[in-house]
Amino acid sequence: MKSVAFHTLGCKLNFSESSAIARTFEARGFTRASFEQGADIYVINTCSVTDHADKKCRKVVKEALKLNPAAFIAIVGCYAQLKPEEIANIPGVDVVLGASEKFRLPDLLPELVKTGKAAIYNSPIAEANVFTPAYSAGDRTRTFLKVQDGCDYSCSFCTIPLARGASRSPGIESILQQVSEIAASGVKEIVLTGVNIGDFGIENGKRSNKFADLVNALDNQEGIERFRISSIEPNLLSDEIIGIVAQSKKFVPHFHIPLQSGSNKTLAAMRRRYKRELYVERVAAIHSQMPGACIGADVIVGFPGETKEDFLETYNFLNELNVQYLHVFTYSERPNTLAVTLPGAVPGSIRAERSRMLHILSDKKRRDFYEQHIGKTYPVLMEGETENGMMFGFTPNYIRVAVPYDPLLVNEIVPMSMNRVNEQGRMDGEEVQSMVLA
Repeated sequence: MKSVAFHTLGCKLNFSESSAIARTFEARGFTRASFEQGADIYVINTCSVTDHADKKCRKVVKEALKLNPAAFIAIVGCYAQLKPEEIANIPGVDVVLGASEKFRLPDLLPELVKTGKAAIYNSPIAEANVFTPAYSAGDRTRTFLKVQDGCDYSCSFCTIPLARGASRSPGIESILQQVSEIAASGVKEIVLTGVNIGDFGIENGKRSNKFADLVNALDNQEGIERFRISSIEPNLLSDEIIGIVAQSKKFVPHFHIPLQSGSNKTLAAMRRRYKRELYVERVAAIHSQMPGACIGADVIVGFPGETKEDFLETYNFLNELNVQYLHVFTYSERPNTLAVTLPGAVPGSIRAERSRMLHILSDKKRRDFYEQHIGKTYPVLMEGETENGMMFGFTPNYIRVAVPYDPLLVNEIVPMSMNRVNEQGRMDGEEVQSMVLA
């Protein structure tokens, strides 16, 4: 009986798909192993969004072969779709599978034997037109449930449509069935994930539903106590969705809304489908109906043509905006995108400085948000992860709480008082027996 281990780079969607691929191996009698155990087969799920995809992939392959020099190495994911030949030349790689092939790994190569030459299974991205269900399981308290794949947008900096294909979704009944399966495993929170989940509802090339329909259906589903929306474009975050979440007992008051820039000039160059004024409206709509909600924003610094004035416009916009944290990305050139042809490349040192400034601003915003909730009590879903004798969990509005480890608390939703923000930037919590929740 062979063992298989996984390493996942990138987004929540990748984590859900790694788990789905793992289950196809387990169904065929393979044993799931942790990466450091020295498995017979390593599956590395790659990302093309973050910097240095090639370097990261090479490093993980090297570490796997240190643990087992005879291991069979399979590379899947976005980077595998975009640069299969490049990956095939990495020493030790045995197979590279693109977007249409990654879920068929055990079928394509049933023997999984090293031959000394990497095989490539990589169809044109237009053939990636089937939705393959996926959700994470067994390694996290929260489950990431894939409800949408692909993207029909054409942002000038992004390779995701080239790596994942057109937007597509399953039917709502299919998702409800998966939610029932997840609930049966004891999971208490599901995070809805996808490439562009606000575009949910396209089946077989035709729109049959909208994301608000899915949110409404899930809100009435039994068995799961919390649903969380991972990320949704501001132009797709409708008043209807906000209204459902505001009235829901299951959907938590936490939104992650990509911004990318606070400059309308830069947003236009990025080919985003909104202006900053719409973003302000969405943030205001959320806070008017859900005081205390947590909103996160993605932002890219150093985009071609971004002047000092453009960056300061973004910085000041975010500083004044009622968002609680930032995910900051430093622009990096991607082949086959419009952005690489644009004039006004920003020097790397300036990109790094702008990134540093926004990271500091994010830390300040998160701490200010946490401090506003000191003295309140929230239900916290505790996780199994430990660090220096502490365990952690999240409130509905995404405050990360730290308490001394207690095995009885793992995967339990526990009333916790918010006591103080510690040196690590987390909220020190304390279990309370009975108290009116905030």
